[in-house]
Amino acid sequence: MLQKSTIQLLRFHFSIFLLPVFLFAVSQVPLLHLCHTFFVFLILHGLIYPSSNGYNSYMDRDESAIGGLSKPMMPTKELFYLTVTMDAIAVVAGAIVIDLTFGIGLLLYILASRAYSYRGIRLKKYPVIGYLTVVIFQGGFIFALVYYGCSIESSLDVPLVCMLASSFLIGGYYPLTQIYQFEEDEKDGVRTISMLLGKRGTFIFCGIIFSLAATCIWYLSYIHGNDMILYLFLAIMAPVLVYFLWWMNAVWKNPQKADFKNSLQMNIIASGCTCIYFITLLFLK
Repeated sequence: MLQKSTIQLLRFHFSIFLLPVFLFAVSQVPLLHLCHTFFVFLILHGLIYPSSNGYNSYMDRDESAIGGLSKPMMPTKELFYLTVTMDAIAVVAGAIVIDLTFGIGLLLYILASRAYSYRGIRLKKYPVIGYLTVVIFQGGFIFALVYYGCSIESSLDVPLVCMLASSFLIGGYYPLTQIYQFEEDEKDGVRTISMLLGKRGTFIFCGIIFSLAATCIWYLSYIHGNDMILYLFLAIMAPVLVYFLWWMNAVWKNPQKADFKNSLQMNIIASGCTCIYFITLLFLK
């Protein structure tokens, strides 16, 4: 029987926030392999992402709120061993069910995730390198991996504009998940991109990056000759923009508003609307 802290720190619910990239990739695959798509989803959201969450918590040993948890428990050695086991199962299952290339792709993602958190390397303590690691691997890299794994043709001809859009979508809200953790990160010797930019700078930066994501979506609609791709994006993502502007204005007046509650709410709205958008694209296709 797993300890309560182990189950909590795997943060299975937090994996849902990474669902938009999976849905985006699936919506763009010309010919879907339905069985493979199901297994890719299970491997990523049932093993890879929770394991990454758990390993990060094991290394950080947070005492205050973290992504998806207001009161994290203290990790034990059980959590570490379980994350290693989950990673091994994911890589082997990916290589067997999909193919060796997919399995290697999963291994590369795991190594990047561990380098981000592991005390001996700790990429997360470097604001730019840490940010780029998250944006590239949780964004464009995962898009390419899902696109390859879910395609009947196992195609490596992955659309670059979609990879860029995925990275910009992750990059447009990730710093906002760090905006309330300055004190905790500083005690741990970590300097995040949000700390580097400051609270106001974080909002400006995220607005620019999200605008780049919207530009990629516009270009996608242009090359497909389908304006509906852009119009749907603008309509469905409107709540994200409204809440972002409201929160930014609140933080401008009172920096204390850059807190866990508002950050979580922003995350829920952003990932929820993005999921709705890509599910809509999938059904339209």
